[in-house]
Amino acid sequence: MSDKTLGSPTPEPQGGFARDPEDWVTGDEPMTEAQRSYLDTLAREAGEEIPADITKAEASEHIDRLQKSSGRVSGGSDELQTGG
Repeated sequence: MSDKTLGSPTPEPQGGFARDPEDWVTGDEPMTEAQRSYLDTLAREAGEEIPADITKAEASEHIDRLQKSSGRVSGGSDELQTGG
């Protein structure tokens, strides 16, 4: 058996989805293509321009903010925001 495991020996509230993007292991990596595409859509709908070279964590924060202001609800889009 490997030394490395996934998950946690104790449950995390909401499956850990509420983790602050600043705490993500990969939060400082460039945003994913899925994030880029979705953020582009949200920014266009809001009439905003967002730098194209932001990190995964920054993209997630913009997505959360724009979803709230547009009335969109996150559902099934965990792939877009999972950073680590």
